[in-house]
Amino acid sequence: MASVKLSESKIEELRAICRQFNNEKGELINVLHGAQQLFGYLPAEVQEVVAEELNVSLAHVYGVVTFYSFFSMLPKGKHPISICMGTACYVRGAEKVLDEFKRLLKVKVGETTPDGKFSLSCLRCVGACGLAPVVTIGERVYGRVSAEDVKKILGEY
Repeated sequence: MASVKLSESKIEELRAICRQFNNEKGELINVLHGAQQLFGYLPAEVQEVVAEELNVSLAHVYGVVTFYSFFSMLPKGKHPISICMGTACYVRGAEKVLDEFKRLLKVKVGETTPDGKFSLSCLRCVGACGLAPVVTIGERVYGRVSAEDVKKILGEY
């Protein structure tokens, strides 16, 4: 994984997030949420600063980042796409919808398009099972999506 050079101002913003939570070890998840909002993802360099500020091991920070699927160590696209693979969505064709996004964007799950516009991921449940299959792009939710709808949806961006 390529190294990321953090500017002094960004490092100071990250330290301020840690201070917001009194640099307490027990606030690691809250600090990581704040850090991911600031950077868009959690590269190793960000994790190192958090570990140092909260006085926890880098291995512990890494363990939390990799355990929770909300956190990402890779940059997300400007428009992050998530396809729900919960039971209701899956049985109503979410896999075909996912395959169509992969085909049109020419990326695999977990990847970002070369132009940085879209990233593709799956999640377990959006909580909108009556609208299955469900796709989210950023904060926007699309319900009853079919493979045929994917091209039109991408066209909105």
